[in-house]
Amino acid sequence: MDPGNWATDLGGGSKFGYTLLSVVLLSSLMAIFLQGLSARLGIATGPRPRAGVPRALLSPRAYRALGVMRSSHCACDLAEVLGSAVALKLLFGLPLLAGVLLTGLDVLLVLALQGRGFRWVEAMVIGLIATIAACFAYEIFISQPLWREAAVGLIPTADLLRNRQILYLSIGILARL
Repeated sequence: MDPGNWATDLGGGSKFGYTLLSVVLLSSLMAIFLQGLSARLGIATGPRPRAGVPRALLSPRAYRALGVMRSSHCACDLAEVLGSAVALKLLFGLPLLAGVLLTGLDVLLVLALQGRGFRWVEAMVIGLIATIAACFAYEIFISQPLWREAAVGLIPTADLLRNRQILYLSIGILARL
């Protein structure tokens, strides 16, 4: 429940309806492509830690530039932790500090489960994904979307580049990746 996601989603949906679904579809396809590349890198490099791959392949100057980009990624992760704390506050009335600590504990739990074997982590992640999918299906059932308009929204139009408001919201959607 990242506040930036809420602003982008609500702003885009309220102003432009299903128009931005094509951006969501294309950005999801890009994310799948990048995950595939990441998996290939992991397979090609073998048991070598992923953090060592850029150092071995890049020049020192490029590696330092990558370090700056990694620090901005950490700032984005901070927004996710705070978003989780806000979600726990809204759902269960937990204080924000308790939500942040609980979010940190779940990360430590995943790391501890990795030590017991990767199957535990896989089972937990599959369970969480199944829960999210069930909630998503329930929300779609309740909202009763206009399926024909949604299908038309999956087709990119030139308005995505011409209309500044649509372009800015599209950039916001891409930034969430």
